[in-house]
Amino acid sequence: MKKIIKKIGRIFYHIGSFFDKLLITPITKLILKMMNFFQSNAKNVDRIIGKKSTLIVISLVLAFLTFIIIDQESNVMIDQYAEILYNQKVTAIYNEESYVVEGLPDTVDITLVGQKRHIFLAKQSPSKGVSVDLTGLKPGNHKVTLKYTQRLKSLDYKLDPSQVTVTIYEKVSETRSLMVDVLHQDNLDPKLYISDIELDRTNVIIKGAAYKLKKVATVKALVDVNNIPNPKAGEMTLKDVSLVAYDTNGKVIDVEIVPKSVDAKITITSPSKEVPIKVIPKGTLAFGKSIQSIETSVSTVTVYGEDAAVDKLDQLEVEVDVDGLTSDKEFTVTLKKPVGITELSTKTLKIKVVIDNSISKEFENRAIQFENLGDHYKVQALTENDRQVTVIVKGSEDIINQLDPSSIKAYIDLKNYGVGEHEVEVKVTGDDLRLTYSSKTKKVKIRITEK
Repeated sequence: MKKIIKKIGRIFYHIGSFFDKLLITPITKLILKMMNFFQSNAKNVDRIIGKKSTLIVISLVLAFLTFIIIDQESNVMIDQYAEILYNQKVTAIYNEESYVVEGLPDTVDITLVGQKRHIFLAKQSPSKGVSVDLTGLKPGNHKVTLKYTQRLKSLDYKLDPSQVTVTIYEKVSETRSLMVDVLHQDNLDPKLYISDIELDRTNVIIKGAAYKLKKVATVKALVDVNNIPNPKAGEMTLKDVSLVAYDTNGKVIDVEIVPKSVDAKITITSPSKEVPIKVIPKGTLAFGKSIQSIETSVSTVTVYGEDAAVDKLDQLEVEVDVDGLTSDKEFTVTLKKPVGITELSTKTLKIKVVIDNSISKEFENRAIQFENLGDHYKVQALTENDRQVTVIVKGSEDIINQLDPSSIKAYIDLKNYGVGEHEVEVKVTGDDLRLTYSSKTKKVKIRITEK
C-alpha cells in the first residue's frame, strides 16, 4: 500500500514539476521583469501613456480585440438558421368510413431551426409530414396536437398552428336524384344545340354529417361544353363528369358523393328553318304622309336554336321607327334573336322606307269580331250599330286602291269581362302594315251572359 501511495505521489510530483517548469516559472519571471521595467522607467511610461496618440492606439487595439471576440460569438449564433415550409399537408388518421372530421386545417406552416446544412438535408430527405392521430376519439369536440416527423434529430421545428380543435361527427348516407347543369354553353357553336343529355346513372349516394346532408337541395352533374372535343351534330360520350352538391341558394355543400363522377351521353342537334322577315313600322308619320313601300336587303333569314323555338317561329319581326318621317329613309337594323333562337344567318338588315302623300278611304259595314271571351260565356250586341262599324284606312293611294277589304279586321277584346252589359273599345288591324286603320265608332255596347 505504501509503495502504491509513493508511486502516486511521484506521479503528481512529476506533473507539478512539468507545469512549474513550462508555465508557472516562465510566467512568474515575465511578470517580475515587467514590474522591474515599469519601476525603473515609471516616469517614461507615465509620459508615454499620457500622450493622446498613445491613448488612441490603445483604444483601437481594445476595440479590435472586442470586435474579434464579438465576431467569434456571432458566428456561433449565425450558424443557427431558420426556414419556413409553407402549406404542408395535414394527414388525419381515423376511421373515414364511420366518421367525419371538421375543423382540421388542410395545411400548416413549419418553421425549421438549425444549421443550414441540416435544413438543406431535411428538405431533400423524405419525411412522414404532418399528421394527427384521431383513432379512438368519439363524436364531439376535441383539442388535438399536430405532429411533424423528420428523420434529422438535429433540427428543431415549430408548427403553425400546432394545436387545433376538431369536431367529430358520425357519418351517415342518403340516396339523391341526379340532375344536369351545362357549363359554358355560350362557347358552343351558335348553330348547334344540346338537345339531350343522358347520364349513366340517375341516383347517387351522399355521405357526411347529418346536419350537412339536410342542407343538400340538389346534386348536379356539371357537363362542361369546353370539355367536349370538336363538338358537332350527333351523339358523343363525355367521361368523368364531376358531381357537385348545392343548397337552396346555389352554394356548394362539402359532402362525399359516391361515385365521384359519371359518364354522359350528349346529343347535339342543329335545328334550323328559313322564315320571312316582317317589318313593323313604329310611330306616326308626319301629317299627310304615308308609307308607299318598305324594301329590305334580304327577305328571309335562317334561324338556328331549340327545336320547339324553331318550330313555332313563322316569321322574324323587325321594328323600324318612322315617327315624324317626312321623306324616304334607309335604316340599318341589328336583328334580335327571339327566345330559344341561338343564331341567325343574317346579323344586320337594311330597310328602305319610301314615303308618299296620304289619302283616306272608308270601308263600311265591317262586322265586329269578339276575342278572348271565356268558354262558358256568350256575347251579343245591344243594337245593330253595335254589330258593325265603318273602318277608315289611311295610306298611299296606290296601296289603298289595291287593298282587299277582307284583310281588314275589326274586333273587341273581351278578356277580363264577365256577365253584364259593357261598353268596349273597337280595335282595327290589317295585313298591310304600310297602312293605318281606325274605326269611326270608337266603342260599342255588348251584353255577356252565361251559356
